[in-house]
Amino acid sequence: MMKSEKGQATVELALSLTILVFFIFAIIDFGRIFHSYLSIEHASREAARIASLGATDSEVVQIAKQSAPSLNSNDLGITISPSIRTRGTYVTIHTTYPVSISIPLLQNVLPDPLVIKGKTVMRVE
Repeated sequence: MMKSEKGQATVELALSLTILVFFIFAIIDFGRIFHSYLSIEHASREAARIASLGATDSEVVQIAKQSAPSLNSNDLGITISPSIRTRGTYVTIHTTYPVSISIPLLQNVLPDPLVIKGKTVMRVE
């Protein structure tokens, strides 16, 4: 005598769909984090380039914020060292940006917000 298997496909779909949706949202979160990383690295390079040409600190911060238009400029942290730059020395630009994690399971594994960091060093011309 065979038992009924009417709900088997529904249960399998519920289990596999849960895992599939988790992976889709994990890929979306990874894309957001990677986009933020690329944006702050670009902002760091642009800021270091303008700083190496003799711009003031306020101009460097402005260029860095303009170089990452897709990020919230109020959350973008920019540190410039040294503040007094002479020819032949090196200028270092550190950038940070917090990215919030949208998947609750990943919030337990990764810090929330995840702080992305960038750094560029250039010689002052």
